[in-house]
Amino acid sequence: MNLDRVIAVRNTKTVYRDGDRCIKVFNAEYSKADVLNEALNQARIEETGLYVPKLIEVLMIDGKWAIVSEFIKGKTLAQLMEEHPENRAQYLELLVDIQLEIQSKTCRLLSKLKDKMNDKISQADLNATTRYDLHTRLEGMPKHNKVCHGDLNPSNVIITEDGTPYIIDWAHATQGNASADAARTYLLFWLNGDIEGAKQYLTVFCQKSNTAMQYVQKWMPIVAASQSVKGNTKEREFLLSWVDVVDYM
Repeated sequence: MNLDRVIAVRNTKTVYRDGDRCIKVFNAEYSKADVLNEALNQARIEETGLYVPKLIEVLMIDGKWAIVSEFIKGKTLAQLMEEHPENRAQYLELLVDIQLEIQSKTCRLLSKLKDKMNDKISQADLNATTRYDLHTRLEGMPKHNKVCHGDLNPSNVIITEDGTPYIIDWAHATQGNASADAARTYLLFWLNGDIEGAKQYLTVFCQKSNTAMQYVQKWMPIVAASQSVKGNTKEREFLLSWVDVVDYM
């Protein structure tokens, strides 16, 4: 196995290309359970018929866990947006279309979004009263069982030469409410410093899904609190700043 060609580097992992294979090698301290869960999520999502890289194997390389998948040749939506800013609106619409296609699927063996969020809110750096309020709000939200990517952003969609969109990075996949997943994507645009893109994305999502914008906004404090558990200090501070926000627009 050749690990000479690096194609991406993240805080907790390095991604390599070896011919027609993509090898994601996690840091030595990365949780084994999380690696195996990501691989299992990917395998389960494959069965829904969505365009995702085929999982090949999970193994250890020099004491580090790695996931080996089919290599998808193409450019991410993020790259295309940067290279062709004049087509930004078109690419945002494509991102929403892909998200709605994901959410049209069900996968009953995925973890439940509400369970994951309740667990994360319990760990959040918030006082007991605020955590109680967020748990209560979460329990009051409608229960759905749609596939939710959990980290959908332009960097996690690869467009092949023939225009086929492949969705990658299924570590956070769950089954739950589509609007919670939309709230997560909205906040990811903000975290990337693209506030205008966040607003445009939310407008397109609500139009295409026939969802009231206020409904997605109700999810934002809940999603922000649950996501604040991970990430660096700056990201946590930003996400926690959304917890007490009532009006967004």
